[in-house]
Amino acid sequence: MLTLVGRDGSPLTEAARAALGRASLVVGEPGRLDDLPLAPGTRKVATKDVAEALKGVDVSGQDVVLVVDGDPGYFGVLRMLLEQGHAPEALPAAPLVTRAFAHAGMPWEDALVVSARGGHLRQAVNACRAHPKVAVLTGPGAGPAELARALFPVTPRSFVVCEDLDGPKERVVYVRPAEATTRPWNNPAVVLVLDNRHALGESRWISGPVPAPGGWALPSESFGDGPGLRPDVRAFVLAKLGPRVGDMVWDVESGDGSVGIECARFGAAVVAVDRDYATCERIRESVRLHGVKVAMASGDVRSTAAHLPQPDAVFLGPGFAGRGGPEAVRTCTGLDPAPARLVAVASADDAGTMLDVLAGQGFTADAVQLQATPLDAQEPPEDPVIVVWGERDAQVPGRRPSRTARPIETIPGLPGGPDVPA
Repeated sequence: MLTLVGRDGSPLTEAARAALGRASLVVGEPGRLDDLPLAPGTRKVATKDVAEALKGVDVSGQDVVLVVDGDPGYFGVLRMLLEQGHAPEALPAAPLVTRAFAHAGMPWEDALVVSARGGHLRQAVNACRAHPKVAVLTGPGAGPAELARALFPVTPRSFVVCEDLDGPKERVVYVRPAEATTRPWNNPAVVLVLDNRHALGESRWISGPVPAPGGWALPSESFGDGPGLRPDVRAFVLAKLGPRVGDMVWDVESGDGSVGIECARFGAAVVAVDRDYATCERIRESVRLHGVKVAMASGDVRSTAAHLPQPDAVFLGPGFAGRGGPEAVRTCTGLDPAPARLVAVASADDAGTMLDVLAGQGFTADAVQLQATPLDAQEPPEDPVIVVWGERDAQVPGRRPSRTARPIETIPGLPGGPDVPA
């Protein structure tokens, strides 16, 4: 049989000792195979890729043990083995994140846990921009220095870097991002990225980051006196932007920052961009009132886009309607890589051109004119608003059937009744 044994520096459990004692082959991460209670003649293989080392090994005729760090079911090898058709028994130890927060002396039920491994550094950075307490599982090319370079100096954070946890060179270091970019690091498996002003957090009934808001498309009065989108239009815009944890959203010329603030309430990282200084100040004040994280950039997006963090979604607000909207769309969709989604408020004269620009850049594009009529006869109808949007690599609507879905079966009906589909 195949057994996964997690190690965290504490004594092995009896079940783990028994599995190791009867194993004919033990495969483990370097540093995790020391001082194991193995029977004489047991073969040991040290490798950083335990799943790869298992390929071609017959686990049906011998006892094989994989020794890994912490909990193999938490961002670990267990998922991959199950996908490969194995059915291992897992004997976990404490996960890396548990040990990291214990070293830092902090509660972590409200922490967001992300992995920067496997090409997800950018999403991990966006999560750190938007959330006050994030544990980042790191890897080659996605460690403390890379996190710090992306966050410093715009996002003030402190780092707790945990090196070689439970190993011979264990070290827990508290640093600022500027220092993290220059120091040499030894196997930093996890980094806690903290906003010290809010890192303690509040006691809640649910673990993880703050859940998505219970209500959205907030009233216009929630965003001060500046011009902005009315709630019904904002609801449609948010639906097309689809903000989520790990995304970077640009809120450009929305007038009151309402779109960016609502995206931040969904957990996305946000940069608000506006050419008007007074508008920037109003947005900053509204951001403080809502208690979210939104970075502010002053200037014209057509000239500053290359200096902003790579966006996943872009909103071009009414500030561009009739005043350079198509050029702004062309600038944003021409980024390399381009955002996955773009939504813009357009004038009647510009809507067709915007659609052509989006289509020319490979986006699936559409547009709609929205108008809300109050039921109260005393109120006049709202002015119509044209919204143009585009999606890159859009999927065909509809859900693909699951490969593992069971076909519909029939069972015998009750006596005297028809057959009923299961």
